[in-house]
Amino acid sequence: MYEILKKEELSPHVYAMEIAAPRVAKKAEPGQFIILRVNEEGERIPLTIADFNRETGRILIVFQVIGASTMELAALEVGDSLLDFVGPLGHPSEIRKLDGTMVVVGGGIGVAPTYPIARAMHEAGNKVIAIMGAKTKDILIMEEDMKAVTDEVLVTTDDGSYGIKGFVTNAVEELVRRGEKIAQVTAIGPVIMMKSVAEATRPYGIPTVVSLNPIMVDGTGMCGGCRVTVGDETKFACVDGPEFDGHAVDFPGLMSRQRMYRDLEAVEKEHVCRIGLGRK
Repeated sequence: MYEILKKEELSPHVYAMEIAAPRVAKKAEPGQFIILRVNEEGERIPLTIADFNRETGRILIVFQVIGASTMELAALEVGDSLLDFVGPLGHPSEIRKLDGTMVVVGGGIGVAPTYPIARAMHEAGNKVIAIMGAKTKDILIMEEDMKAVTDEVLVTTDDGSYGIKGFVTNAVEELVRRGEKIAQVTAIGPVIMMKSVAEATRPYGIPTVVSLNPIMVDGTGMCGGCRVTVGDETKFACVDGPEFDGHAVDFPGLMSRQRMYRDLEAVEKEHVCRIGLGRK
């Protein structure tokens, strides 16, 4: 089960995989995620669904090789299978007709999960603008895909090698300056990027949704590993999210929790490199 049907390196150390998961694809909606496990010894990896096809039963996942588990995942090839592939999990994005423009903001591999949201919102009759951020042009992903499902795509690069020089927040500010009537912003990417987007939209009162992907174990709210403070309440990203009001999320607390296991992850990554699972 859960055979890898297609594998593509989108940019250095960033991979897209199509997985045969008909029952997941049948129920998947934009904004939801899956939790996979490569093998019996592997940890559970939560990944937001980048695309789904109900007819073919395929799920697209996009991931970056960072730690031991993603190294093991990247070492698999077409024809290999995953041990576990659980989903769809979490609440789907709210897809509706807005009174104004829908803006999706993706940073790095966060561009991938904004794709099904942008497509669904466009199909619902909205004007959709995509903002895509990357450090450099050569690691930008899915630009043509996003152009096909949106009315406009703005690209930012940190070094100015392509598009607008600067960060995704520069593009958000540009839309505000030109008078775009923004009804909602949905931002997905590194925590610091989502925090920056939320702070950029706050002065204008623009509703801002962020998709959180903190440390998870079971994906059912039992372990408490993915807890996050939203307003005055403790929420669990796996069952209450993954989408939350970006203006209410306690980002400093979230970033602190994300750093908790960094040292242990470094040790495990070194172990995987030593035994050679990271080599193709």
